Amino acid sequence: MKLKSIVLAAVAAGLLTAIAGCKEKAPEHIRIAMVVKNLGNGFFDAAHTGALDAAKELKDVEIIYTGPTTPSAEGQIEIINSLISQKVDAIVISANDPNALVPITKKAMARGIKVVSFDSGLAQEGRLMQLNPSNADLIGLKQIEMASDAIGGEGDVAILSASAQATNQNIWIGVMKNVLQKPEYSKMKLVAVSYGDDQSDKSYREAIGLLRSYPHLKAIISPTTVGINAASKAVVDEHLVGKVFVTGLGLPSEMAGHVKSGAVREFAIWNPIDLGYAATYAAYDFVKNKPNAHPGGSVSAGRMGDIAIDAKGEGAMAPPFTYNKANVDKFSKIF
Repeated sequence: MKLKSIVLAAVAAGLLTAIAGCKEKAPEHIRIAMVVKNLGNGFFDAAHTGALDAAKELKDVEIIYTGPTTPSAEGQIEIINSLISQKVDAIVISANDPNALVPITKKAMARGIKVVSFDSGLAQEGRLMQLNPSNADLIGLKQIEMASDAIGGEGDVAILSASAQATNQNIWIGVMKNVLQKPEYSKMKLVAVSYGDDQSDKSYREAIGLLRSYPHLKAIISPTTVGINAASKAVVDEHLVGKVFVTGLGLPSEMAGHVKSGAVREFAIWNPIDLGYAATYAAYDFVKNKPNAHPGGSVSAGRMGDIAIDAKGEGAMAPPFTYNKANVDKFSKIF
């Protein structure tokens, strides 16, 4: 009888061990951290929505959404250090500085964390892939075209950018300067480039400064969602609607009122929801070590299809879309 009890106990213990083993083998969620330039930014809130959409489709993904309260490389470095300690599987980041973050992202990759930059990129050695929302040439050209249309092809224009270190902003500004050298834009003159650091109050002050420093200014181009909103408000507050036009990259939900006021005729943006969605899918492919996830290959991006990766590890989504009084209300209800 005693032997029987011992045998039964051993069997029970074996069953418990087997059950425990099954639990240990159960698939865990892949944790993908989305590190944005700063919290409270509508563009990145929309990108977060896209990331959550992707996670729902992929089923085994958990999204950690984070970023500094103000856009700074130092703030992002501190956050990435914390994510390394948490042993996340991937970091998807819009960088406040392309180079300053490289040492910490290289450290993350050395620990097995997959790093993908999106929107504002990291230097090549600091990430596995950079997902551009569109082609830089198309983005720069589009903004000059919109400014030209608004002011009849002639007059002084200024640019209100984010930070002086923002990778994407600087690339687009470089393209815009080149486009302005074309004969068809010879009557347009770039008089200033200002930086609002993607902060509403500073961007507003910079816009006011441009309006007061350049009395013949006809247009402000702002390739940042924070800056275009602030510049539009400045034009209204300075009673310059109809005299100075604002254009650039903005969110329909934030720009609908400015289109109706007349401060903005049209603006453009890619869909940030799709951008966050595609970046999450890209990170997932790298975590899963998909065979095509490398320079010269491609990543699968769900409803966005496959995105090719060039030799520099960069991929692009789609051309920017134009918003105006005919469609801004419709899209403002989405993002």
